[in-house]
Amino acid sequence: MLTSLALIFLAGLAAAALCQWCRLPRIIGMLFTGILLGPYVLNLLDPSILAISAELRQMALIIILLKAGLSLNLSDLRKMGRPAILMSFVPASFEILAFFLLGPRFLGITHQEAALMGAGLAILITAPLGALGIDLTYRRLLRRSSAETADVV
Repeated sequence: MLTSLALIFLAGLAAAALCQWCRLPRIIGMLFTGILLGPYVLNLLDPSILAISAELRQMALIIILLKAGLSLNLSDLRKMGRPAILMSFVPASFEILAFFLLGPRFLGITHQEAALMGAGLAILITAPLGALGIDLTYRRLLRRSSAETADVV
């Protein structure tokens, strides 16, 4: 079990560094490592790790959300105003709503399962893409916002 944990951490950090070098969010490398080492690709993990995987995923989610929350600069968010607030929940809401409405018909699942699937997919897809989009555009948007504020003052 300890060997599997060490493998997860070392490979995850290496993949994160590679993604950072490629100017991608580090989380993409960590997610890819988990998929690659898991039971559906290389199956290199100890079965005891897989038995506690639900708890490990929950701890990882808490760490990710805490890190994101602690790195959030509220003054920058206030400068962006309404567009930032809308972009934080509108796209994911449409994905969840689409799964909720279409999932039972096309996948044969309940509405609750469809909503959970939509929320999970929204997190898995939009979080890395959103992080990449923010990383590529935030300097330009902040410069524009600062220029508009200077014009008002």
